[in-house]
Amino acid sequence: MLTLDKVYHAASVLKDVIRKTDLIHAPRIYPESQIYLKTENLQITGSFKVRGAYYKISQLTKEEKAKGVIACSAGNHAQGVALAAQKNGIRSLICIPDGAPISKVEATKSYGAEVCLVKGVYDDAYKKACALQKESGAAFIHPFNDPDVIAGQGTIGLEILEQLPDVDAVIVPVGGGGLISGVAFAIKSMNPKCKVYGVQASGAPSMAKSLEDHKIEELKSVSTFADGIAVKCPGNLTYDFCSKYVDQVVTVTDDETATAILTLIEQHKLITEGAGAVAVAASMFNKIDIKGKKAVCLLSGGNIDVTILSKVISRGLLKAGRLGDLTIETMDRPGRIKEISAIIADLGANVVSIHHDRMMENMGVNACSVKVRMETRNHEHRKQICEAIADAGYHVIP
Repeated sequence: MLTLDKVYHAASVLKDVIRKTDLIHAPRIYPESQIYLKTENLQITGSFKVRGAYYKISQLTKEEKAKGVIACSAGNHAQGVALAAQKNGIRSLICIPDGAPISKVEATKSYGAEVCLVKGVYDDAYKKACALQKESGAAFIHPFNDPDVIAGQGTIGLEILEQLPDVDAVIVPVGGGGLISGVAFAIKSMNPKCKVYGVQASGAPSMAKSLEDHKIEELKSVSTFADGIAVKCPGNLTYDFCSKYVDQVVTVTDDETATAILTLIEQHKLITEGAGAVAVAASMFNKIDIKGKKAVCLLSGGNIDVTILSKVISRGLLKAGRLGDLTIETMDRPGRIKEISAIIADLGANVVSIHHDRMMENMGVNACSVKVRMETRNHEHRKQICEAIADAGYHVIP
């Protein structure tokens, strides 16, 4: 059973283990409200997960600790369990989906854990971990559906209320629901007027669908680069907590999340993974009514693989209208590319690359296409360039 006393006890246990992460004012995220960022992406292990994992392991008996622990994770819980086990001097075995970022897998190993890669997604790793737990008798450290784990995550709610007592809304990433269950329970217990919103990836909306249908739903599949919240089915405990304490769960697309990651990098020099940025994405793209309110976006983690980050930045630039392709049909005559480039440059855009094609179908014999990749300020800037090129007598292909 979860009580506020248990959450306070978790905070006491974790006091000398974790960081009390900063709350940063971020006025440019959504200018119509006062946005603050709870920077759990800067937590030890790079994620909030160490809170719940460490507190759960701290509550095991000596006999349970002697048998070691086993867990399943998309990567962040794995690191939390591995570090907590290392600090307690016990063995740990973590089942991780084989598609998890390499950086998360290697970080887990660096904390001394044995890693078992499982083909599929989180739910497949969970099934494997359950089977191995029955064989070994090790204590199973569930990533979200456990009162002690939820209590550990709830310590974030206590910190937010201490750092911003008059907060109006807290926006939390949701996968299996352990984080939002703890945060919502702590905040609603102390300030019932504060709204708590959850955010899921549109390709993995298990909690959103479950709450909508008023029963736990298991998705057939999930598809999102936000691996930390790519969960097919919420837990029974977390579903109950969300039903009781969470005001609304919304979804964001991967493109919206990518834009949020890019915004956090540029405006606040903060690196987040996909799951860590969904709360900001929900704010930026008006998924939640927070106009005129003090709202906290919880950045749940920052463990993003560098290769994925590169792709995400490109997607973010495309979504924001700051990078894109423009195809122009023109007569194949000398000087045309120079003229087109001059129009783009005069309007303050930057040409990244140009591809000249004489063999494009459905064009005249003397015609050609010019494909230009350019950097622009936003969608309006791109529209201005297209209009200027058309006014110069060129045909811009939609």
